[in-house]
Amino acid sequence: MPLIGSILFNTFFYLSLVPITLIIVFLYFFISTKNLQYVGSLWIKTVLCTLRMFCGVRWRVEGVENIPKSPCVVVSNHQGQWESFFLQTLFIPSTSIIKKELLYIPLFGWALRCMKPITLNRLNKISSLKKVIQKGVLKLESGFSIILFPEGTRNNPEKGVQPYAASCGLLSVKSGFPILPICHNSGKYWKNKKFIKSSGEVILIIGNPISGNNPKIITNEAYKWTKETYKKIY
Repeated sequence: MPLIGSILFNTFFYLSLVPITLIIVFLYFFISTKNLQYVGSLWIKTVLCTLRMFCGVRWRVEGVENIPKSPCVVVSNHQGQWESFFLQTLFIPSTSIIKKELLYIPLFGWALRCMKPITLNRLNKISSLKKVIQKGVLKLESGFSIILFPEGTRNNPEKGVQPYAASCGLLSVKSGFPILPICHNSGKYWKNKKFIKSSGEVILIIGNPISGNNPKIITNEAYKWTKETYKKIY
């Protein structure tokens, strides 16, 4: 039954947050951010395997061969927690662009801070965006891919893919590293802010890298690809 499976999964998920947080905070003082991400990815993989075992949520990834060997600006549609976790196992080392308030969540926020994400202050968007671009370029140049969700918020799967902010295009143009578009339908199964998980197969497709000199054009190209691809997998 979905209810029993969801109870078992959520119990494991929330109880496991305490030890992994303490482990990451402790190791932060002794190992590099990259190696810390490997540790975190082991926990994420365990969580996702538990999700598959208890709730029947499987996944299939297409286009892995499109991932460049050098850093890139990873751009994905956003529906819930699944992709926020999974993409961190696919791109190591990487840096996520997150809302600043997430760092204040007890336990989870501590671990997030140790991973050295780039934070976005929604109260002062213009100056915050400038800092995000500056820090993002430095991260890319130091070998870290950037993971971001340019829709700005989690969206209902039924609403498709919403327009992208041009921050991904700005990061790509200013750094010289390409956008890597990603499309998925995870929100159909790990539904945002819903306790019950639905069984099924998450399909995640990785597109071809996108480069160019105009931020708006390459952002729109990534958005159009994602929007059209989503129609095929929804």
